[in-house]
Amino acid sequence: MNTMPPLAERMRPKSLQELSGQQHLTGKDSILNKALIQGYIPSIILWGPPGVGKTTLANIIANTLQVPYFQLSAISSGVKEVREVIETARQTKRAILFIDEIHRFNKGQQDALLGAVEQGIITLIGATTENPSFEVNAALLSRCQVYLLKPLQENDLLQLLQTAIEKDATLQTYSIQLKETIALLQLSGGDARKLLNLFELVILSSKEKNITITNEMVTAIAQQKVALYDKNGEQHYDIISAFIKSMRGSDPNAAVYWLARMIEGGEDVKFIARRMVIFASEDIGNANPNALLLANATFDAVNKIGYPESRIILSQCATYLAGSPKSNAAYEAINKALQTARTTGDLSVPLHIRNAPTTLMKNLDYGKNYQYPHLGEGNFLNQEYLPKEISGTTFYSPGNNARENEIRKFLKERWKNKYNY
Repeated sequence: MNTMPPLAERMRPKSLQELSGQQHLTGKDSILNKALIQGYIPSIILWGPPGVGKTTLANIIANTLQVPYFQLSAISSGVKEVREVIETARQTKRAILFIDEIHRFNKGQQDALLGAVEQGIITLIGATTENPSFEVNAALLSRCQVYLLKPLQENDLLQLLQTAIEKDATLQTYSIQLKETIALLQLSGGDARKLLNLFELVILSSKEKNITITNEMVTAIAQQKVALYDKNGEQHYDIISAFIKSMRGSDPNAAVYWLARMIEGGEDVKFIARRMVIFASEDIGNANPNALLLANATFDAVNKIGYPESRIILSQCATYLAGSPKSNAAYEAINKALQTARTTGDLSVPLHIRNAPTTLMKNLDYGKNYQYPHLGEGNFLNQEYLPKEISGTTFYSPGNNARENEIRKFLKERWKNKYNY
């Protein structure tokens, strides 16, 4: 029986210098490299897409520091396993606990880590493909540094293949020519682990020792072996993209199909629902304010219900969002405002709309000449709210739909020619 580990495991880097594509973390002057030289790192969260080196980086850190190392997967471990590791770590010094997919731990499971992290019993390294601001509770997140791992570039991936061909003992028994690599790169989706294992699959599927890699060869073998939906791989990103674009394009049929693909693949209901909450504001906005209410209610509901019943709730929301009028006016407004804020710096708040809680502030004319809008006709009085340097700048331009046309009419009547409505 062949017990040889997969190519990705055989080629796993042993040092920071061997790790591909993360120079901001591994470079000579990087914070992480300096910390390892000093022999100490804080608890950290490694955030990035699949196959960019999160697990490898945790192993390198532990090997470099030469401390006891414990590894758990949030998929198969719970509070019991966490407490067992913590008790074992009490007997050692500076133990590292690596938790893969930490975003799958619920609040109770994450809370079980707090005391040990706070007391320094363990140094936590968590790995996640999801935004830790959403998936790691605030108390634990405040005790950790977040390091972002970037997607691997084409040159990084091609170098991995070349290094494997030159250094792996099994591949050295073949004569391999990389004639075409587009299929390998596309099917792996920037995931180094998937790339190397697919590459090995192609090599081992050949009956020849002299192998010329072509796109046709790779595609034919991949179609036989690669799963239809890998929620930890590139299809996770491709299908959620297709789902969002279908709703944006007002096609409920396509939207519900891609939703079904994610459900069949076991995608996290919170991930799907969260994307719909964002979509409701980014792509529908004030064209139908109820969209955000329904999407938010959907997020709450699927958290309570879970599969399989939550498929019905997700379908209702997805088809409603796809069938809603669209507007990205609110999304564009905040982007324009942010750009202005960055380029104009700290513009002063006009005195008349400043808060004046103290006598000193009142003496400095804070709040002086402020007009209370509810005293005006139609609860409106024409006064300046922007800094004088950007007075009259239009950030929000209502979309061309029934609801926002009403908003435009309302604003145009009040602001006359000041803003471009």
